[in-house]
Order: sequence, then structure tokens, then C-alpha cells
Amino acid sequence: MKKKVIIIGSGFSSLSASCYLAQAGYEVEIFEKNSTIGGRARQLKKDGFTFDIGPTWYWMPDVFERFFADFNTTPKEFYELIKLSPAYKVYFSKEESITIGDTLEKIYAAFEEIEEGSSKKLKKFIDKAKDNYDIAIKDLVYRPGVSPLELITPKTATKLNQFFSTIAKEVRKEFKNEKLIQVLEFPVLFLGAKPSDTPAFYSFMNFADFGLGTWHPKGGMYQVILGLEKLATSLGVKIRLNASAEKILVNDKEEATGIISEGKEYPADVVLSGADYHHTETLLDQKYRQYSEQYWDNKTFAPSSLLFYVAFDKKIKNVEHHTLFFDVDFKAHAKAIYDTAEWPEEPLFYASFPSKTDHNIAPEGKEAAIFLIPLAPGLKDEQSLRERYFEKIITRFEKITDQNISNYVIFKESFCVNDFVKEYNSYKGNAYGLANTLLQTAFLRPKLKSKKVKSLYFTGQLTVPGPGVPPALISGKLVAELIKKHKH
Repeated sequence: MKKKVIIIGSGFSSLSASCYLAQAGYEVEIFEKNSTIGGRARQLKKDGFTFDIGPTWYWMPDVFERFFADFNTTPKEFYELIKLSPAYKVYFSKEESITIGDTLEKIYAAFEEIEEGSSKKLKKFIDKAKDNYDIAIKDLVYRPGVSPLELITPKTATKLNQFFSTIAKEVRKEFKNEKLIQVLEFPVLFLGAKPSDTPAFYSFMNFADFGLGTWHPKGGMYQVILGLEKLATSLGVKIRLNASAEKILVNDKEEATGIISEGKEYPADVVLSGADYHHTETLLDQKYRQYSEQYWDNKTFAPSSLLFYVAFDKKIKNVEHHTLFFDVDFKAHAKAIYDTAEWPEEPLFYASFPSKTDHNIAPEGKEAAIFLIPLAPGLKDEQSLRERYFEKIITRFEKITDQNISNYVIFKESFCVNDFVKEYNSYKGNAYGLANTLLQTAFLRPKLKSKKVKSLYFTGQLTVPGPGVPPALISGKLVAELIKKHKH
């Protein structure tokens, strides 16, 4: 008889794991608390407009290709990708901006325009970043974080110094122009920590950005979730919606034996949680929890976010599909997120206009926009604060891009700390998981396999390898391999 695996949650890591486990011959059933699948990667549809609620950046296409290749298929069997040209634009002020093109040559030229001689330095920096990418993505991140020895290979031995330096230091060694420094430090924000706290080895994110480019799945990032669902169900995975996990059952041999959902017991040979790690442990009796409240409280969490999904009754000028507004003090905002944990006085923000690339996202002549302000997790979240910050960023947006948009809002919806807690049981309402700092890398992250309960496993952004969509796919593969190994 097939062994049964129950998976809690249906985000990228859960769907990834479900595919690998079903392929290996397990009977797999996913329990999702919300009415749609996707975890944080859900979609809002309203009045002909479509918004990705969660991730909007498609980076590292090679990771997605590697995932689908494991099932003898390709991403294009499930969704259509468009390479963004340009990749994105960064505003420093009304007069100053940089456009990041879709090739390295275009990016070198853009750097050279801002600072003479910087293109040669950038080429050297990107060559090193590519070398790191090849080591990290083709090898290191596919290790399960069980032992420190996983990090020691002939290739990583030559990179040891990069684990003890930081992105901020390495960038500043080569570049003096503050604007170029900000552009080079931006990608590591996806890893959830300040550039001054992120190991220099993670410059591989710069290669992911400049070398591999930025892509858009036609119809939005949710098409990737639908592709994973299609693959999973074709392999026999069953998915239950509106099915919240209330308790993880453990027998007297300290083995996970199933879950209680909506008051009913569901037996299983293995329980795997892709839900928030901290929340999952609250579903266990106290004695079976691996990590204390103090442990979680002492961790460096990636930011939360204040998001706005806005429908406009006109096309918006002077912006690209992805546009970043770095017209205020980068350090002051980072301090508000990581050091003082307060609402930033003047926030940097990001705006996405997918309807510039994808005409099915908004009705003709109109624009769908997503605005995001990174915030410290655990902040007080009130509607009046959300409104005040919307006014702040829209006022700056109008001034910098030289147009009126506030009079053209058809509707807007917001999503912030309280929603991350309510919708995803997210610890302190964090949006991206646990930051990739030196002391929270690889084997130093919460484990994929419970140390206290047999047959209980975890996957997703609070465990190995870390935050982001490509790491979530990898996390699903890693945990599936651990389950297969331990169960055989």
C-alpha cells in the first residue's frame, strides 16, 4: 500500500514537494486553509483587473527549468514567459534615473553614463557574481542544510573570505557613486537583510538580476502556481481548499500520524508543513516543539510589506513594468526596518505596472498597479496609517513622474502586517521569511526535518535554502528527498 503524505499549505514549496513525492509513489494530499491555492502567491481579480497579491518578480529562470525537467517537461508547457525589456527602472529624483536593460551590454552602457569607467568595474564584479551563481545555484542550494560540511567543497574553499565580508563592503570597494551602489545593493533585499549584513557570496543575486534578466509570466505570477497545480494533479496529488490544519497528531512513539482539520482526523505516514514554521510548531503539544518563542524572537526576519493594488482609469506615463523609487535616504529606511522596527519617515517604494507588458491584466486604456513599501515585521497596522502612507508615496510618485494619477483611481485595496498574519499565519506578519544573514545560512536555518517528532517535516521560506520563489521550489525538492531517504 502507498505511504500517505499530508502537506499543510499550498505555496510554491508545498506544490514543489507534492510533485516530487507523488512522482516517487507516495499518496499526497494538500490541505490549504484559504479558498484558493498558492499561499502568498495568490491573485486578486476585480472589474477586469488582475493583480498578483504576492511575488511579482520572475528571476532565475534556470531554476524553474530545472524543476520542470525533473518531470520531463518544460515551463512553456504550462505558461508563457516574456523577457522584460527594459528589466526595470530606478528613480533617484525627478531628474535622475537609471534604466536597467535586458542585456549586460545595455547595463554596462547605463553605468558608464552615470560614472565614467564604471562599466569595466561592473564587468569584473558580474564575472565574480556569475562564478558565485554557478557554485550556489548549481550546487550549494540543493543541499539540505543538515551539516556544516555541506558548505565545504573544493570550489567554496576558494570563496571562504566572501562569507565573512558583506555585499555592502564588496560593492563599495569598486564603486563610489551612491546611485550605482544602491542599484547593486538592491537585489540582495530579496534575501531579506541589509546589504551590510548579507555575506558577499550572495553577489550571485546580481548575476541573477543583470545576467539572467527579469521575466514576466503572461497572465501574472499566478500562472506559475496554476502550472504547478496542473503538474501536481496530473501526478495524482489531491488538494483540499478551506481546510485549515488545527493540530498535528503525534503518537506515543513520537511519530507524526496525521492532522486534525475542521474537527476531523486525517491519518498519514508523513506530515509535511509548507505553512509558516513558527505557526506549524504551535499545532504541536509544547513538548514536541523544537524552537522556543525566544528563538524566533531573536531571529532576523525579512521585512513585511504594505501593498496597494490600484486600478487606474488611464495609462500611466514615465514608468516601466517594474519601477523603483530610491529618491529618499536608503539607509534611514533600512534602519527603520532592521534596527528600530518603526514605520519609516520617508519610505523607498516599488511600483509594478504589469499591464504595460501584458494587455490581459487591465481593460484597454486603463492600468493595473501594485505599490509596495518594505516594513519591519510586527508593526502596528491600522487603516489610517495605510492611508497616510498611500498619500505619501502617491504625492512623490506624481512629482517624480510628472503626472496626476490620484484623480484617476477606480479602486484600491491594501494588504499589510495584519493581513499576512490573518491569511498566512505569518510570524509577526513577515512577508518574505527568515533573512539570509551569515548566522542564518544553510545548516544554521530551522531544519527541514523535526528533531523531536519522527515523520514530521518542514519546507518553505523559514527553512532551507531561504526566501524567494526559486528557493521555495528548491526547498520542496530538498524535503522530498529527505522524506524518501528516511522512509526507505
